[in-house]
Order: sequence, then structure tokens, then C-alpha cells
Amino acid sequence: MTDQVSASGIDLTELDPETRPQDDLFRHVNGMWIARSEIPADKARWGSFSLLAEESEKAVRDIIIEAQSAAPGTLERKFGDLYTSFLDEDRIEALGATPLAANLATVDAVTTISELLSNLGRLERAGVSGAFHLFVDNDPGNPEQYRVFIEQGGLGLPDESYYREDKFADIRAAYVPFVAKMFRLAGLDNTEERARGVFDLETELASHHWNKVETRDSEKTYNLRTWGQVSALAAGADIDLWLEGIDAPAGTLDEVIVREPSYIVGLAATMTEDRIESWRDWLRWQIIRSSASYLSGDFVETSFDFYGRTLSGTPQLRERWKRGVSLVEGALGEAVGRIYVDRHFQPSAKESMDVLVDYLVQAYRESISTLGWMTEETRGRALEKLEKFTPKIGYR
Repeated sequence: MTDQVSASGIDLTELDPETRPQDDLFRHVNGMWIARSEIPADKARWGSFSLLAEESEKAVRDIIIEAQSAAPGTLERKFGDLYTSFLDEDRIEALGATPLAANLATVDAVTTISELLSNLGRLERAGVSGAFHLFVDNDPGNPEQYRVFIEQGGLGLPDESYYREDKFADIRAAYVPFVAKMFRLAGLDNTEERARGVFDLETELASHHWNKVETRDSEKTYNLRTWGQVSALAAGADIDLWLEGIDAPAGTLDEVIVREPSYIVGLAATMTEDRIESWRDWLRWQIIRSSASYLSGDFVETSFDFYGRTLSGTPQLRERWKRGVSLVEGALGEAVGRIYVDRHFQPSAKESMDVLVDYLVQAYRESISTLGWMTEETRGRALEKLEKFTPKIGYR
């Protein structure tokens, strides 16, 4: 057979002849690619989308480098300067742990849970991880409106299972020495005792976390609450002080979606005055780990050794320029994206993709309309859902 492309357009030479599709369809389709491909040392996974991301990253770097010489005060110069500052390793090494000093001094002055909550909100606004994770998304009950979502947080390990399941015992054993070492780098004393206290507190917080199955339940995690109701959940801990500290725009948190209400109840129960020292060390840890990737090489390498090598199995730290690009994209991605679109995604390409998607939608419509196994009620709901589909190609 000379033509190895089937009528469907699939390249048959990419199919693994050593694996029957009925035994392992994934290996049959992808086995040849897997056999000849290597995961780069700075990646924990690899695939075709990763290749595209690599090429995109290089194109973004070119844009950022050009922006370093843009006119002062322009948006381009802002992200160019951000990148420049991140690549200034000599200055970063000279500073060492100094950038942590002001925030750590703030924690030293905390003497009550109320002061802790107030400072926790302020520090979260500055990028320090806190007891909650906040994000904005469409309200599932009213998709035309955006809401702030509040979900469980406060952990240094990926989720609550890492604090209790036997299979993660080695990670737990490595976590405490890691926290202690980071404390030492930051200039703290009694680091082993502090690290153990942080782990014990996080373990208690983890006991109030919902597990991964529960957090995927779209109905259980949809809890629209007024801020007054959220505050009532935290009876015993005045989280209105946290709200003041985070200083959100007026009205932003008047109504929020609380994904795991019982976590707030459990969190408040742990915030007692007799545990203020543990909470202060926990807050110090949030400051250090949230800043580690921007500090001197000893912080960066120690953090990567645990979070990169131990947790995700990534052998090698990404090159500094790649980490710099990620920083810019995270902080000023919209500004870079505007230039990227102008340069690499012409209107004609978007128009072509819009046409392709229109054909796909029409094919779905025809298929749904003729499927014999669908009831008329199901067919109607499926077509209704299809009509609400809004394609978004590249940018809108």
C-alpha cells in the first residue's frame, strides 16, 4: 500500500502496528509518537500542544525584548521593564532575603487573631497566598453575570489527600524539612519546630477541606451567599477584618459563590488566640513560599527541588528567560497578547477558523436532527444547547 493516508485524512503510518486498537486504543494511535519523543528536562509532561506553547513562548519573548526599549511610560515599556528586572540576577542575588523583610516584620507585630486576619487580607492583595483562593468567573446560576468565587485554601501541598493518604507519606516526610530550610534561608530561628507547627496547622486545615470528588460536584459547590452569610459561617473569627484588608472594589464581595461552606466553619474554629504563634508561623510561610520564585537562587532552587522534582517529577528548572516570559504573561498578559495577535494571528486566520467552526456547528445540527436513538425532548434540548454555543477563536 503506497498511500498511507486513509479517506478520513488520518496518517496510517502513525498507528502502532504492535498494539491492537481493541487492546489499547491510546497506544495504537499514539505509540509511535511516544516511542520517538522525549520529555524535555524542564517539563513533567509533553505533547503536541506543548510544542505549540514552546513556539508561542519564543514569539512572546521577542515582543517583550523589543518592549524593553519602548518609550518610557507606555504599556509596552511596563512589561519590558518587568522582564528586565526579573533577568537582573546580580541584583536579585545581592538582595537575598531582603525583599521579605518588610512583610515578615508585619507578621512579627501581629499579636491577635484579629490582627492576623487584617494583615492576611492586605498581604493577599499583594500576592501572598492565604486561607482562601479567590477567582472570578461566570455565575453558574446566571451566566450573564460574573461573580467572585471563594474556595478552600491555606495548604502548601496540592490538596487534602496529601496530608492523610499513605501513598503520600514520603512527600509529607520531605515537606517539613523543606519548610524548615526555607525558614532558615529567610533568617528565622527554631526552624524545625516552626516547620512542624506549620505542617500540623495545615493538616488540621486539610481535615476541613472537601476532597477532589466533592469539589468537582457543580451543584454542591454552587452556594450563592451574601457577605453577611459568609461572615456568619465564620462565627468566632471576624473575617470582616480580612475583607477590609483585601480592600476589594466596592460591592465586589456583596454576593459571592462559596464553593465549600463547611471549610469556612472549620477554618474559623482553628483561629483561636491560644494558637496565634502557629498562625504567625503559617503566615510567615505563606509570605516566603509565595515570593520564592522571585528571590535569590538559593530560594528558587530549594523551592523547585520540592515543588518541581519531588512533587511533579520535573528534573530541571526552566531557563530564566522562560520563567520571565511566564511572569510577564501572568501579570500583563493582555498587553502582550494585543501585540501578539497583531503580529501572529491575522484577521484572515480568525475568519477562516470562524468558517470552519460554522461548518462544525452545522454538522452537529444535522447529526442531532437525525439521530434515531434520541427522544424528541432530548433532541430539542440538545439543539437548544447548540444554539447557545458561542465560538471564541483566538480573541473576541
